[in-house]
Amino acid sequence: MSTGIYALIIKLNSDKNIKIGKKGINFFPKGYYVYVGSALNNLEKRIARHKSKHKKLRWHIDYFQQYAEIIDVKTIQTNKKLECWLSKKIEKISDKLIMKGFGSSDCRCRTHLYYFEKNPSIELELLLNNG
Repeated sequence: MSTGIYALIIKLNSDKNIKIGKKGINFFPKGYYVYVGSALNNLEKRIARHKSKHKKLRWHIDYFQQYAEIIDVKTIQTNKKLECWLSKKIEKISDKLIMKGFGSSDCRCRTHLYYFEKNPSIELELLLNNG
């Protein structure tokens, strides 16, 4: 079992109004999104759950993923709670804030979902490799 933090790179092919659990309906423009999460028990199992098409809608990201597709996953193996550290790093390179409080109801981050007009895979790889 591995532990760590992860960044899902997700593509939304068209503009959508999406109901995000109790947060209600929010507009999401087409483009790329990076969702930051952690798994301090089993990182592989958590990522497999995110990639699954058939799951109970539990987290904000589950609602969003009904309309979007994971195209890449970046991980950092760690047993430390670095989810918010990674989130703040990604916030600095994202294009704009789309939904405040997405995936961050248990911390002080503005969000854990970041919007990019273009695929951020290379930028994200550089960010993760250069800390």
